[in-house]
Amino acid sequence: MIGLDTNVLVRFVTRDHQQQAESAMALFRQAERRGEQIRINAVVLCELVWALGGRSYGFDRHSIAAAVERLLEIPLFEVQERDLVRRTLDSYRRGNGDFADYYIGEQNRAAGCSDTVTFDRRLGASHLFTVITTGGQIA
Repeated sequence: MIGLDTNVLVRFVTRDHQQQAESAMALFRQAERRGEQIRINAVVLCELVWALGGRSYGFDRHSIAAAVERLLEIPLFEVQERDLVRRTLDSYRRGNGDFADYYIGEQNRAAGCSDTVTFDRRLGASHLFTVITTGGQIA
């Protein structure tokens, strides 16, 4: 098994650099022929979402969520914590926070935390988070 860095996934998803996109596809085909899976670390997915939503690419939430969903459906890819990433993606689709925030919340919930406290009011509507004020009070 081999692991992917974020830039390989960015090229695969955006096809913004034709030669690198073709190299990524060739790598994927070779791995498939060998019966080898390719690992996608959850942190790489967080970076991918951040990159796609940034100034360079400007993907909207819907397009980003669709791209991540497609990656989750490709049998060649072994995605770290696939089920947790799916739950993260659901929260990301419904909420206003960042994908990485929801991933943190889902990880904490899976570890037994009742919630994750934050100062980020954008996350207040999520069942994963409790917003606190600067005085330490729960909002």
